Amino acid sequence: MATVYTIGEALIDFIPAEKGVALKDVSGFEKQAGGAPMNVACAVTKLGGKSAFIGKLGVDAFGDHLLETMGEIGVDTSLVVRTKEANTALAFVSLQADGNRQFSFYRNPSADMLLSEDEIDARLFSTGDILHYCSVDLIEAPVKYAHRKAIAAASAAGCVVSFDPNVRLPLWSDEEECRRTILEFLPLSDIVKISDEELAFITGIEDEAEAIQSLFTGRVGHVIYTKGSKGAVWYTREFSAEAPGLRVEAIDTTGAGDAFIGSLLFQVHRAGGAEGLASLTEQSALEFLSFANAAAAITTTRRGAVSSLPTLEEAEEMLAKA
Repeated sequence: MATVYTIGEALIDFIPAEKGVALKDVSGFEKQAGGAPMNVACAVTKLGGKSAFIGKLGVDAFGDHLLETMGEIGVDTSLVVRTKEANTALAFVSLQADGNRQFSFYRNPSADMLLSEDEIDARLFSTGDILHYCSVDLIEAPVKYAHRKAIAAASAAGCVVSFDPNVRLPLWSDEEECRRTILEFLPLSDIVKISDEELAFITGIEDEAEAIQSLFTGRVGHVIYTKGSKGAVWYTREFSAEAPGLRVEAIDTTGAGDAFIGSLLFQVHRAGGAEGLASLTEQSALEFLSFANAAAAITTTRRGAVSSLPTLEEAEEMLAKA
């Protein structure tokens, strides 16, 4: 069976006990497994797909917790490396009244940043597989070059390469370096998922239509444009398909974007990976988006990231109600 591989950070999110309070004023936190690439792998497996996580964790209690969390869901963790050179990354989160977040990261460096290209097996990937990555671990560290090797190997094997920039500016010493790095990696990807909050920053273009078209560079053949509660649009060079968002009472948006792209990749995976993308129609794109919107909506009604991810039955039930 083909596999959805994700590469990058796995970390601990400390979610606040109260909502609508600034981070400096939060009195208590709840530990939750997180990190966008890990969340995506968990989303795929929880829906019934096969996924594997590629990354590095500290030899510490938090690393143990992340491994156990992935293992309980069924994610393949055989490609996870452990190190004593740095601790597992931590992220402290505050929630605004509308469920949006403010982050403070502890990773200077963290274990995920130390994954090296020597620890990537170029023979790992096969036709039908998918490789998904984000920008958090594209900072100037060994893990950036591990990404380069993995992406090149996956591309050579005929896999689908998916990129969610998932911009986290507090993790970058320079905003322009963040933007430049994203633009450097973007042409290496078949699918690019980008939010309305990120589009102008990444492209440098204020006009929405023009900015989206500028993303079709290099290998990019599919741009997934997410607009929060307003839904999402799937753009190709030939057509576009738009699916409205679902109305729910959001209590925590942590992991919603990861649930969205994870459930979308689950469907691409189920459709045959690169073959499924090649035969994608406007109708199938609409169906994929609608399902992904349902999965993301469910996630916002629960606290945490991994703990809030839906099963296939839950996502289909939510979609049926829409």
